[in-house]
Amino acid sequence: MTSSQPGDERARAVRGMFANIAPHYDLMNRLMTGGMDLAWRREVIRRANLEGGNRLLDLGTGTGDLAREALRQAPGCRVTAADFTLEMMLVGRARHGLPRDWAGADALNLPFADGAFDAAVSGFLLRNVTNLEQALREQRRVLRPGGRFVALDTTRPRKTLLSPLVNFHMNRVIPFLGGLLTGDRAAYTYLPKTSQNFLTAEELLAMIEAAGFREAGFRRLNLGTVAIHWGVK
Repeated sequence: MTSSQPGDERARAVRGMFANIAPHYDLMNRLMTGGMDLAWRREVIRRANLEGGNRLLDLGTGTGDLAREALRQAPGCRVTAADFTLEMMLVGRARHGLPRDWAGADALNLPFADGAFDAAVSGFLLRNVTNLEQALREQRRVLRPGGRFVALDTTRPRKTLLSPLVNFHMNRVIPFLGGLLTGDRAAYTYLPKTSQNFLTAEELLAMIEAAGFREAGFRRLNLGTVAIHWGVK
């Protein structure tokens, strides 16, 4: 009998948590961000610079918000929505229909060929993976040369005069709303903690560059608690 590794245990816990909150995930995203996440996702897709016929991987797709935004901005693109939580994708497919192509996929071992995509995007994926370096390398592997990487995620905020307000929202308001609407307060206690313990925007940029991406950069959003990062293979 083999023993499980800590990373395996964390991955199972994260999968189970997202499976449990899947029916309420979209609503909680709107409430937690005041609906601003929709504008952030639009910017992610704009930065992916899609053209008709481009192949896009939406990794950690959840219910498919980024994938549908890509189809809205570039109707001729070919989108693969991938996640390792089946329940999230089932909710997205049942609720919205689009995209047409959904795939079960582990971000650390993608089931796609080298150079299969023109762009790879993700929304709130990177802070949840158990090996960030491997996740970045895998996304670079499946991009063609010149392919674009864009990631939306939380980032550890710098201390400002508004830090007490930010901390109150993350550690009090979000768990309360999560518990009230989903019955899973623990999940919405975990999510703010992963945000506060995640890398700074500068640290994540350094890792993206170390993974081999060029022309990399980032833009902070939402009082510095969220950032969009990008790079080119």
